Amino acid sequence: MIDGVSRCARYSFGPNRLHLCGPDANREVLAYLAARESDQGLENLLHKFKTLYPYLALIAHANGIADPFDERVVESYWLGNELFSSITPQMLLTHFTDKLKLKKRLTARNFSHLTATLQYHPLPHHNFHVFNVWQRTGHAETEHTLESMDKCRVSWGRVTLIDGPFITVSRQPLIRSHCHPALDAGSRQKKQNWNSSRLILSSPVPYRITRRLDDDSLMEEVKLGDTISIHWDMPCEILTSTQLRNLKHYTRLSLSYSL
Repeated sequence: MIDGVSRCARYSFGPNRLHLCGPDANREVLAYLAARESDQGLENLLHKFKTLYPYLALIAHANGIADPFDERVVESYWLGNELFSSITPQMLLTHFTDKLKLKKRLTARNFSHLTATLQYHPLPHHNFHVFNVWQRTGHAETEHTLESMDKCRVSWGRVTLIDGPFITVSRQPLIRSHCHPALDAGSRQKKQNWNSSRLILSSPVPYRITRRLDDDSLMEEVKLGDTISIHWDMPCEILTSTQLRNLKHYTRLSLSYSL
């Protein structure tokens, strides 16, 4: 078990390593991860992720939790859990407009679609943001491609091979399926169909990732058969059955609203 700050750093390291979001401090973050330590310095670095931290603050405030890096809050944003039940549509709308300034940064069509989803299940979940905001909100403010969305979402994979610094997992890639949108289970209303296609997860395929950088192990304890979470091709943590179930559920729910 690791504390919430270290756990959040594991998920944040992948995009930070690629200079996509957060401060220019990937060597510092990696050093913390390698040492399995956290302190105020690491917390201060994570404060500078301009999309991540406001989400953590929102979830914490809605649930009366003082520390945005509380482990329950960190798990909620990256994987999903019961803390979402305290989030109201108005809270998330205010978050989108006042905190993330998305009304100014998205096209009118995309912002309209985003706000329309709030009447169903307001989800301050990382994968919901990836699938439904479309615009990258880190340093590279360009539209996501299918490939970048697949890497940016938190995915899961079952470990099938461990080969020194590499891990091969069985993982479902993100694809576009040209079909009619699904019906929402609660409202039974069709989503608006912009592109005559929708994002779905395909059948599992082998996927190779790196678990070590410069001889520092990010996940030395992983074993064959474990299911791990992955963000920007970096392993984050070994998932429990409950965490895996939550990640699958909120990923599929987030996908059901995507354009």
